Amino acid sequence: MGVGRQVDTSLPARRAVFLDRDGVLNKAIVRERKPFPPETVEALELLPGVAPALERLRRRGFLLLVVTNQPDVARGDQRRATVDALNAELARRLPLDDVLVCFHDDRDGCDCRKPLPGLLLHGAHRYGIDLHGSFLIGDRWRDVEAGRRAGVRTVFIDYQYDERRPEPPADATVADLGAAVDWIESHA
Repeated sequence: MGVGRQVDTSLPARRAVFLDRDGVLNKAIVRERKPFPPETVEALELLPGVAPALERLRRRGFLLLVVTNQPDVARGDQRRATVDALNAELARRLPLDDVLVCFHDDRDGCDCRKPLPGLLLHGAHRYGIDLHGSFLIGDRWRDVEAGRRAGVRTVFIDYQYDERRPEPPADATVADLGAAVDWIESHA
């Protein structure tokens, strides 16, 4: 499930920023105003300013955990090895502590597929995270709802996708990751 670094969980509870992957860290492939993941490592493109924004969070002492739905694996549209390679490349290029992935589709009935909070709860347990002092940054309603259900404050990056909006709204709505980090720094 993860490509993370070792964290000493004997320490007091830590704060984290949970980050969606596609559309938050890397460019989503948008077709007909709907976001999709890149299909290959070669197509993976970091969004502008992502590395410095994550470094700001790291300096504030936050763990950085990616929580991503990748249902194309369950649907047979993408291979798990490709998703793993994309995640490994992100972990190589960015200061991430772990990448937690749900490979299921809605019909699978798992507890890890956002909008359910399973990925966040698993990460919190694994790394000794104080959820009430933590945040989630996402670009879809599923991200915001998962964060809300886990008890973290939520930041929605609004790309005006042609899909359902977070309801109720996120704690903050912003244009990009840099603005999300600005908001977190002023509310941490």
